[in-house]
Amino acid sequence: MPKPVRYAVFPVAGLGTRLLPATKTMPKEMLTIVDRPLIQYAVDEAREAGIERLVFITGRGKASLVDYFDMAYELEKTMEERGKSKEPLAPSRAGFGELLTVRQQEPLGLGHAIWCARHITGDEPFAVLLPDDLMVGKPGALKQMMAAYEEHGGNIVCAQDVPREKTSSYGIVEPGESANGATEVKGMVEKPVPEDAPSTLGIVGRYILQPEVMDELSAHEKGAGGEIQLTDAMAKLIGKQPFHAVAVDAVRHDCGTKAGFALANLALGMDDPEVAPRLKEWLARNG
Repeated sequence: MPKPVRYAVFPVAGLGTRLLPATKTMPKEMLTIVDRPLIQYAVDEAREAGIERLVFITGRGKASLVDYFDMAYELEKTMEERGKSKEPLAPSRAGFGELLTVRQQEPLGLGHAIWCARHITGDEPFAVLLPDDLMVGKPGALKQMMAAYEEHGGNIVCAQDVPREKTSSYGIVEPGESANGATEVKGMVEKPVPEDAPSTLGIVGRYILQPEVMDELSAHEKGAGGEIQLTDAMAKLIGKQPFHAVAVDAVRHDCGTKAGFALANLALGMDDPEVAPRLKEWLARNG
């Protein structure tokens, strides 16, 4: 059996420039989709998959992410005195020792952010979740990937078919044989132009990785965009360890863009029994 995955790394140090001015003073991961921030959806997904330790890779101005998962004593006491249920706050409380943070002092790329967690994850496999990739599915995307990990071991990436003209926005997989929803990864390229892309199978924001990827990241080699790319480090493990791409049964919303953020609010709002009637009424009137 593969070694259990107990840690999940959340790279949350980004500046969120595509959502300015909203992200000038608020982390993009704290922007709400209906009634909860993006980071809450990602944490819920990780907990559902059995993750025990949440590792936030933060930066300047990101303190509210940690505060959000702390106990709000004054709020909870006031709610208790007024006879209001504190149950809505339950998911936003981190258990003792559940949440750990590391400061990424320079924005050197996703690979560098993951490398910052090396002393916490140690010699154990770990998951990576990018909160602005909101994955909506039952069970959650990471739990589906865990099932593939238990079968295949090694490294697992979440992948979806993307338009060929957009391959330059993704890490692209060179696919091998496929079986039971898992595709062997023979190679991967970070953000190739369409004519050079080995496929249209794009890696999206969920990973299960072996600790050896940290050794590759330690070289601090710069790739696409002059940044330390996680894709380049993962590519070096291919052939040394099992490596598969898994297509999960989930809808992805790219909440790092204005359109994706708005669509996510609409889609999840339509699934909310309290919000949906008002949305349907408005759409019927203005559709």
